[in-house]
Amino acid sequence: MEESIICQWNVIRSLLSILQWWAFNVTVIIVNKWIFQKLDFKFPLSVSCVHFICSAIGAYVVIHVLKVKPLITVDPEDRWRRIFPMSFVFCINIVLGNVSLRYIPVSFMQTIKSFTPATTVVLQWLVWRKYFEWRIWCSLIPIVGGILLTSVTELSFNAFGFCAALFGCLATSTKTILAESLLHGYKFDSINTVYYMAPFATMILALPALLLEGNGIIDWLSTHPSPWSALIIIFSSGVLAFCLNFSIFYVIHSTTAVTFNVAGNLKVAVAVLVSWLIFRNPISYMNAVGCGITLVGCTFYGYVRQMLSQQSSSVPGTPRTPKTPRSKMELLPLVNDKLDDKV
Repeated sequence: MEESIICQWNVIRSLLSILQWWAFNVTVIIVNKWIFQKLDFKFPLSVSCVHFICSAIGAYVVIHVLKVKPLITVDPEDRWRRIFPMSFVFCINIVLGNVSLRYIPVSFMQTIKSFTPATTVVLQWLVWRKYFEWRIWCSLIPIVGGILLTSVTELSFNAFGFCAALFGCLATSTKTILAESLLHGYKFDSINTVYYMAPFATMILALPALLLEGNGIIDWLSTHPSPWSALIIIFSSGVLAFCLNFSIFYVIHSTTAVTFNVAGNLKVAVAVLVSWLIFRNPISYMNAVGCGITLVGCTFYGYVRQMLSQQSSSVPGTPRTPKTPRSKMELLPLVNDKLDDKV
């Protein structure tokens, strides 16, 4: 009886963790798009900087004040030799996500971000010469095909936004691959990841944001009909961005890898649906089909990796397929969330 109750509670806890993760993730995406489109605050560097500042403060409060998570001690030398390069790529990833969100619809951006597994595998194969079985390559076909179909049929296509999202996938893949070598020996969770990387990211981004967008923000403040309420929304998006990282920490510890993979792809579908209901961006039938093919491909890709991982661990001498594309470091973006990565 007790085992049955425990099992039911675990299922309920997993479901609740997934729902709250979806809620924070979709809310962050929608609020960011609202900031760019409805508030006419077209300054992605500044929005990213606000997210980094709020996340750095939130991580400090959680670790040092509330003591929800213990601090993972990092050698001072490693902070600059390992954490700083990761933070730099991390910063590029977040900024590119926000830039793409300014120019293209949420549905298109989220679909392109699903291209990350393919870019990760290709980078590992080209640069690091890692071995991948033929089933991994086959599982990428529907992802690539779905992205191509979605891009060709996108009614609100913008070349700059498309390139920003695509390079964001490359930045996410690079961050994931670097994490294995630079962060080797440190078992970071999402909160400690934010604690160490957000301050560096703020330092990297603050000056470019001030130089490139400072005058524009001053003009926006003087012309916007209600700037203070708009600023509250902008800073609220930063608070939500940190809450998203906390929700990721919770969902990772409450679900299995397979469940996380499926839930992550379903989350993209939820984000696409909610964004369409709010912003009503035009979506053609073939565009929706392409998005669906991509998400099915991502789910199939995760299943293949999980299956090969189980086989390699049970059969001695079997060549191990790299686990990078689905490692937890990839799944711990500062603001976004999917392979986001990030917004």
